[in-house]
Amino acid sequence: MARVALVSGGTRGIGGAIAKSLHDAGYKVAAVYANNDEAAERFHQETGIAVYKWDVGDFEQCQDGIAQVTRDLGPIEILVNNAGITRDATLQRMAQEQWQAVLDTNLGSCFNMCRCVIEAMRAGGFGRIVNVGSINGQAGQYGQVNYAAAKSGIHGFTKALAQEGAKKGITVNAVAPGYVDTDMVRAVPENVLEKIIASIPVGRLGRADDIARTVKFLVADDADFITGSTISVNGGHHMY
Repeated sequence: MARVALVSGGTRGIGGAIAKSLHDAGYKVAAVYANNDEAAERFHQETGIAVYKWDVGDFEQCQDGIAQVTRDLGPIEILVNNAGITRDATLQRMAQEQWQAVLDTNLGSCFNMCRCVIEAMRAGGFGRIVNVGSINGQAGQYGQVNYAAAKSGIHGFTKALAQEGAKKGITVNAVAPGYVDTDMVRAVPENVLEKIIASIPVGRLGRADDIARTVKFLVADDADFITGSTISVNGGHHMY
């Protein structure tokens, strides 16, 4: 029987590519989104992937949503925490609401979603969790203390949860994308984007499929000896 995979932020950009990649590989996929109903419906019609709407930053909504996915598709054995937002500003100009919104959506959602699936994974003796971090959680970025803090937190969260799940057949890993050709990156001013691309050793932006292939590798049954790792997919932009 096909394993059930849930991808948050799963109807557009990197999340959409991950959801489609897993669907094409034979998994039963649920894609969670928060706002854009039109894009989600279009994604569903184009791919046949089930879509669900809830705020992953809200614990009760995660409980209810995951219960619904489980009723519809079966127990969730693969979780990809991809949902993320930006609210950029330098610290002296950042409102508390900008800080909290990014922490809740980008980092708080990892707790919410993992907490709601971990008991079933432990009981079933199998689980694959992949958390999407960021190059900016590794290297920092001007005007993104909120985003960098949340993504850096994901990397620590991943290592700690990996230790808790290892003996129960649950692997927990992170993928840290560099600059990927998505709507978020396309919004960067052209002159700035040119400088970013010039600083990437492979000479191009990442593609959503670059991230999707990495996630598909990590969630496979036979990837059971890889856990607690952060895999950088950034074209050599940040090495450490």
